[in-house]
Amino acid sequence: MHAFDVLGDPVRRRILELLADGEQLAGAISEVVRAEFGISPPAVSQHLKVLRESGFATVRAEGTRRLYAVQADPLLAAHSWLERFRPFWTQRLDALATELARGRRRTSPDSPSDSKES
Repeated sequence: MHAFDVLGDPVRRRILELLADGEQLAGAISEVVRAEFGISPPAVSQHLKVLRESGFATVRAEGTRRLYAVQADPLLAAHSWLERFRPFWTQRLDALATELARGRRRTSPDSPSDSKES
């Protein structure tokens, strides 16, 4: 499965967001995802399985508990692919920053007003 096939699903993206905060118990992940998406425990398990099998997450047993963690390699591969497109949004973000700075200068109490009083 391609990285973006995995990341294209909002449930799997949310699970990865949870895992970005550190290792999580399967039950804790399931509780959050079920509350936010209204899906069944078996459906959450299927999403966890996809993340494991695609290499986005690892699981380790601790007694009867299962702890999940993010695996960085597939995320780095997705990042590398996206990097090719950075010039398209960097230029626009730079232009936005310029316009925001202009707006701040116009509304600054120390700057001369653009409007003229009659």
